[in-house]
Amino acid sequence: MNANAASTDQKAFMRLPCISTLVDFVPSMVYHLGEYSRVEQSFDDIEKVWAYNKDGIFAVLEFVRKVGCKILYAGSSTKFGDGGFGRSASPYAWTKASNTELVMNYGSWFNVPYAITYFYNVYGDREIQTGKYATLVALFKEKMRNKEPLTVVSPGSQKRNFTHIEDIIDGLVLVGEHGYGDEFGIGSEEGFSILEVANMFGGDVEMLPERKGNRMTAEVVTDKTKALGWSAKRTLLDYIETLRNSDWNS
Repeated sequence: MNANAASTDQKAFMRLPCISTLVDFVPSMVYHLGEYSRVEQSFDDIEKVWAYNKDGIFAVLEFVRKVGCKILYAGSSTKFGDGGFGRSASPYAWTKASNTELVMNYGSWFNVPYAITYFYNVYGDREIQTGKYATLVALFKEKMRNKEPLTVVSPGSQKRNFTHIEDIIDGLVLVGEHGYGDEFGIGSEEGFSILEVANMFGGDVEMLPERKGNRMTAEVVTDKTKALGWSAKRTLLDYIETLRNSDWNS
């Protein structure tokens, strides 16, 4: 190995978070939820995506392997997008899909107990509502509040299963306590196109050009989560009506 290669390897190693220096106790389980989570933006942010999603998952898996606890990993429903082709449609989708395989391999290689969940378009309080990382429902709320057109990425027929954050949390706790293995999807059975959501808000629509990585559909994989007793209890339409009643200020 030449000196330049050794230096590069050392720098890469030093980027890895040293979790054992931050956690001074042995947890019964680690919920690994904190990764980069934007599809279209991930093309421009690929260095961040790699650092957060690839370096991060290795550090966390090494930690749970060494302390001997369970990991619950939050995968991405993009893995199931467009009949499975969505898993490689963007840097974000690929890192998340390949991370689920690494979690399963750690289970096989090192007997690390794990559960893998998949979120479907989470909405609710404290969403990012401005800037390039804004989420759709929060962005539409902000635009309605400011009396601006609702921007919809073409073609607008792409379908999403919007799921309230409190339903997501209910599912996470349930799967964390009782679930083992893969495919614990946490998603509402109700699916809406982006144009349908814009119509629910009721504002004028401004169509934007198509973007790379923007899947059209994603299979809802919730059977194993439902078998534990979970179901979505909140609806997107009710949430939008709550926002409307508050003049888009809640």
